[in-house]
Amino acid sequence: MKALNRKLLRDLRLMWSQALTIALVVASGVAGFIASFSAYDSLSWSRDRYYADARFADVFATLKRAPLALERQLAALPGAAHVKTSLKQDVPISLPNVADPIIGRLIGLDAQTPQRLNKVALRRGKLPAPHQSGAIEVLVSEGFAIARQLHPGDRIHALINGKREELLIVGLALSPEYIFAGLAGSPDQRGFGVFWLDRQALAAAYNMEGAFNQVAVRLAPGATEGPIIDGLDRLLAPYGGVSAHGRDQQMSDVMLSSEIKQQKAMGTVLPSIFLAVAGFLLNVVLSRQIATQREQIAALKALGYHNRAIGQHYLTLVLLIVALGVGIGIALGAWLGHGFMGLYAEAFRFPTLAYRVKPVLLLAAVGVAVLAAVLATLFAIRDTVRLAPAEAMRPPAPGNFKPMLLERWGLQHWMSPAARMVVRTMERRPLRTGLTIFGIAAAMAIVITGAFWRDAIGELFDNQFHQVWRGDVSLSLIEVSPARVLHDLGRLPHVTAVEGTRTVAVKLVNAHHQWRGAIQGKPAQPELMRVVGRGFRVLTPPTSGLLITDRLANRLQVGPGDWVRVELQEGRREVMSLRVSGVLTEILGMNAYIERRTLNRLLREGDVVNQATLAVQRGHEVQLLNTLKDLPRVVGAVSKSVMKQNIEEVTARNILVFSVVLTAFATVIAIGVVYNSARIALAERAWELASLRVLGFTRAEVSTFLLGELAIEIVLATPLGMVLGYLLASGIVQLIKNEEFDFPMVILPATYAYAVIAVVIAGLVSALVVRRKVDTLDLVAVLKTRE
Repeated sequence: MKALNRKLLRDLRLMWSQALTIALVVASGVAGFIASFSAYDSLSWSRDRYYADARFADVFATLKRAPLALERQLAALPGAAHVKTSLKQDVPISLPNVADPIIGRLIGLDAQTPQRLNKVALRRGKLPAPHQSGAIEVLVSEGFAIARQLHPGDRIHALINGKREELLIVGLALSPEYIFAGLAGSPDQRGFGVFWLDRQALAAAYNMEGAFNQVAVRLAPGATEGPIIDGLDRLLAPYGGVSAHGRDQQMSDVMLSSEIKQQKAMGTVLPSIFLAVAGFLLNVVLSRQIATQREQIAALKALGYHNRAIGQHYLTLVLLIVALGVGIGIALGAWLGHGFMGLYAEAFRFPTLAYRVKPVLLLAAVGVAVLAAVLATLFAIRDTVRLAPAEAMRPPAPGNFKPMLLERWGLQHWMSPAARMVVRTMERRPLRTGLTIFGIAAAMAIVITGAFWRDAIGELFDNQFHQVWRGDVSLSLIEVSPARVLHDLGRLPHVTAVEGTRTVAVKLVNAHHQWRGAIQGKPAQPELMRVVGRGFRVLTPPTSGLLITDRLANRLQVGPGDWVRVELQEGRREVMSLRVSGVLTEILGMNAYIERRTLNRLLREGDVVNQATLAVQRGHEVQLLNTLKDLPRVVGAVSKSVMKQNIEEVTARNILVFSVVLTAFATVIAIGVVYNSARIALAERAWELASLRVLGFTRAEVSTFLLGELAIEIVLATPLGMVLGYLLASGIVQLIKNEEFDFPMVILPATYAYAVIAVVIAGLVSALVVRRKVDTLDLVAVLKTRE
């Protein structure tokens, strides 16, 4: 074995603890990068494959009722490749021994006709047979079946057109329309299920024989959705058509695309920053580590080794450490990425949710880690190998010493000798001190970025379930009803308060900007379902004009005082202009509000409502929900407590798991940085510390000189780390912001405290190790080094 190879093994043995912590820093960066990016890539890849295989439609429309003869005109629209019509109805569902409110979506399925669009894939069981008598055979969406532990052969009940019907589950199924199956965007898989049943049976139940109320269109190659949407609106208007739209408003695709966008930001930007920070820290730590071997490098040159051989030796040392970190990081990242996909599989239902790690991803991770290590090695040995061996073997020339800043201010008398030595050392090496402080601050920043998601989730839940939704149960009526229905609801047992809302589908237009959605007509002073802006600012709906969210204002390019054209999609389909009276910032959705009486006056419908929110006596919610199941006028009810619990079980848990993983990686990086800074400082100042011991200073006093510097660096890094953490978290929130969702930017003091504590604990552990090293310094050996 060559001498340099033996030295390589000896160096690795002597610095095993530092090598291990450096490798863990690299592993944390690589694992975070691989796990997040591969999860985003796999989710996007699975979506595209499923959409293509299932022939997912491009344009969708809902209407009241149209004859099947209209299909020919729809198919003749320019740009339409295939058209599919169907029936859909939302109904209350009852499960044995379950009091929770459940809304079921019944969809007519013609098992005898080949599916051309939005193919329903059978996962278990068999297709439903044509209904004759008795229980109606149905397929149930897989996510709901798993959440409610339903199996083929189970029987449930549904209130279909006012009649309680028995449903026999004969199979489990998936559809590209319901990859994300939640009512109105809520990730509540226990409260919403999709049921496919014989189309003729559904048509007979609602007197829809020879008719349809749903349309899906797949575009021809090269066609755009705009003309198709306009054509559908025109043809379906006489039949109660409501706002044809593209995939950008199809709820499942909206939620899935939003998740992919968020994962792209969290899976690309954050881990990239994570990896870059790890690379920077690797550079700082390794360059200082190699610089401590200046005398060994000079000795090798004196013995005749060429610069290239010396460079290769140290490069090999560094690459071995990096290879260990990269190997651990790739294995851990792939394992975590696969785990993330398992979490996604609970929220998004695909026939196959395939996981992959693209080779380019591995190359990027390895490339960044190796590049950082190589640059650190080259820059660190460059200055040393330029020196003549005799000069390099001597200690570095003393700097141009002069009174430090505090001494020039005359404050030295207020400082102990130990404190003056610590401050003087830091001031005379500003670059090294600055890089160490920045490294600790960067580690603290990514700890904050990994942990702040818990604060944001808490803020989101508090806003939606305490500030906005203050009632207990919300329900939808099967049709628009006079407001006196609120008095009937208020007389139900255990109901303490009730308020109604009139929601109407509209198209808002400003020049060439438009938005299809709904205007919410609320009471003058809503208490049970309030309008709350950022900072928990409670607003009242305007009696004239519209109060809209900032994302909707951006979509329409309007502000307070501007006019928008309102095209009603219901009733007489009148067109009117309304002034934007105000703009507010909400967390969820694009919304438009107006006072209910004003909206009804504009609609010329009298005082009517189609939604209601109820407050219930504590402990009596279950009884009320059971009562609502038997009211034919109520198409569906939602319990706040049940919805909150169900959302926490899936979405909130997934985000928190992601946060915990990032926090763990960030903490490892923080420990690695602090520990290596302390160990390298000890190696750099061993001769100086040994000299102090010989001069009579105690072990504690000598340790204070070294650890005091580390303590000051941590103190100085703390505010900088907090600022960097806030900026980094704010940047991530802005990146994942979209039109439907604005993640609250909140970092609680506890999160800052956690990041500080993590760094301080890393400092204390490092101090204990360094103190032990100082206590066991071989004074003679250390002092001989400079002779």
